[in-house]
Amino acid sequence: MNDYQQVEILLIEDNPIDAELTMRSLKEANFVNKLYWVKDGQEGLEFLYRTDAYAARDDDDHPKLILLDLKMPKVNGIEVLQRIKSDERLRSIPVVVMTSSNEQSDITESYQLGANGYVVKPVEFGAFVEAISKIGMFWLMVNRGLRG
Repeated sequence: MNDYQQVEILLIEDNPIDAELTMRSLKEANFVNKLYWVKDGQEGLEFLYRTDAYAARDDDDHPKLILLDLKMPKVNGIEVLQRIKSDERLRSIPVVVMTSSNEQSDITESYQLGANGYVVKPVEFGAFVEAISKIGMFWLMVNRGLRG
């Protein structure tokens, strides 16, 4: 089995430091066993649509949660969110926007496009770990959404 099979959390994040902090936070909360990190929006779409390096992924293998940064090169997070939520096969996957942007226009647009949550990344490490832990706990353990 490839390391991108049976992914529960897909992390779409271009900043390696933020990605490492997110993965470390989820590991400390015991949610990292099936996390896969892609480094920009274009790679995120390739993963979700099974193209290029991800063409061998199983058609029925969708992540249970997508953590999505907004400000990324190639394809930004708003475009990725728009593609996910306009696709019947993907729209039921919860997408939590995790970004440094606290701009009202980004928040409003994200929710209008169908984001399930919007979290401004805390600057302080302890707060970051706690926020990520709560995201994992809610979306993977508490929330009962569609599974498809």
